Amino acid sequence: MKNNISMQDFHIKYINEKITILDVREIHEYVAGHIPTAQNFPLTTLGADFSKLDKDQKYYVICQAGGRSAKAYAFLHDQGFDVTNVEGGMNNWPGEIKN
Repeated sequence: MKNNISMQDFHIKYINEKITILDVREIHEYVAGHIPTAQNFPLTTLGADFSKLDKDQKYYVICQAGGRSAKAYAFLHDQGFDVTNVEGGMNNWPGEIKN
């Protein structure tokens, strides 16, 4: 995978910068707890919903453990989006969680 970021580096970036996060977990997972600024774009509907995204925007893609975000990264990258996969997913998120 070309663009990965460690959870430690991602968390620092989240604290210090305004970044756009795509949470590609299913709706029920997102509702149960997510990064406060993350937008939910489930992997299962990403093929239909990706047209709502802005190709001029940089996106950080996260899931629960890293597998689905890697798939979403590959798909979005192939569509011409500027994306970075967050390694380790929500299982390793050290910050605040919003329900």
